[in-house]
Amino acid sequence: MQIQSIHHIAIICSDYDRSKQFYTQLLGLPIIRETYRAERQSYKLDLQVGSTTAIELFSFPEPPMRPSHPEACGLRHLAFSVADLDAVVADLTGKGITCEPIRLDQLTGKRFTFFADPDGLPLELYEG
Repeated sequence: MQIQSIHHIAIICSDYDRSKQFYTQLLGLPIIRETYRAERQSYKLDLQVGSTTAIELFSFPEPPMRPSHPEACGLRHLAFSVADLDAVVADLTGKGITCEPIRLDQLTGKRFTFFADPDGLPLELYEG
């Protein structure tokens, strides 16, 4: 068995319109397709990330909250690769999104920072 790449990341949001605006307008991810599934009272929004990966943004009626502590068991965060960290941070800051101070990865020597989506999901920007 050989895993080739990450195909998609699934995110369940609490407010579909707010999260759709965040990922498409503020982060600039292109929409692949948007589907409403009446039997589930649920939207599924497929967003393109690079050439091979997608985010599936789901809405469900009254999804339970998940603790998002940095060291909680489970998915820790979603990281996006960027070429110019300073430019992306400046762009997000200009859109009212707060980023943590830029840090240096002691293992790789690369710079990174974190910010959050509308539900508090930790998102990382990794320069490389």
